[in-house]
Amino acid sequence: MAVATEVDTLVFSFPEVHVDAVLNVRFHRTLRVPDDETTYGLPPSLGAFALRGAENPGEVLVPMWQSEAMWISFRAPTNYPFLLKIGVGGLNAITGEPYTAKPDFDTEDYVETAEQPWLDGFRVDDTTVRQFVAMPLVAGYSVAEQLTGSDTGAVTFSVIPLKGDVWEQRPKALQMDFKICACPAPDAAMGLGAGGTITQSIATPIEPRENWSDAAPTEASVRIVNSSAWQSITDEPPHHQPLTIEDYMGRGYPWFEWYDDSLARQGDSPFAGVQTVKQVGEDNGEDVLPDNTSFTPPTTIVVGGA
Repeated sequence: MAVATEVDTLVFSFPEVHVDAVLNVRFHRTLRVPDDETTYGLPPSLGAFALRGAENPGEVLVPMWQSEAMWISFRAPTNYPFLLKIGVGGLNAITGEPYTAKPDFDTEDYVETAEQPWLDGFRVDDTTVRQFVAMPLVAGYSVAEQLTGSDTGAVTFSVIPLKGDVWEQRPKALQMDFKICACPAPDAAMGLGAGGTITQSIATPIEPRENWSDAAPTEASVRIVNSSAWQSITDEPPHHQPLTIEDYMGRGYPWFEWYDDSLARQGDSPFAGVQTVKQVGEDNGEDVLPDNTSFTPPTTIVVGGA
């Protein structure tokens, strides 16, 4: 097993399990949807965030501007299935419970990449998530700080591949490409707060427990760094400032709706009760989301398939 960064992609590979057992994880720049009473469709990728190795083994750095949004994609080039746990700030992004590397098959505190190709935010209920939005730590904006009093400042992944012999017994489907793209001296530590509401269901796992590899999970952490400090850390200039809603709409970028026939997870999560970045800012008397104007997005483009 190995974890590496290749072309701004976090790559998990398990050659000892199967040559096809490769999972690519990417962090996508995107529009921050308004934090208002509207539930928005899926905004597209505006390109991948840079990923750079850190001093600590198994740790990677990613730059984000304050109040910038992102989503995470999970893609296996051959559609090889993986069990994936996602920790944000020390909390499980799906259940809201403390993150652990080992999967809990009773509560199903993980996703299966074949059924869940990406994640736009903290799961709130059956049909919505709260968008991932980067904010400085310690100020109480991050979801983990609100629920536990602390935040690791990182997104952590725990990955288990399907058993190789199980994969060999399956007919190989055509490769599916879920590319959704619109275009071919604050403290450096950042966490993820809750932004606007996006329509997204989290698929219920379908693989039997015995189909997953018996090997211990492979972990990697991506630590979020404020883009304003990126050059001093990496000697590289940061990416440009995020697009505003006016920029986005003016360029005619699309919105998406994901269609599939998988069963959505039921019930609310602890994330349903957290304050959003906007609400925390208002309580603190701070205007941290200057570009938060409500708007009516165009008709969404349906992607995916049954």
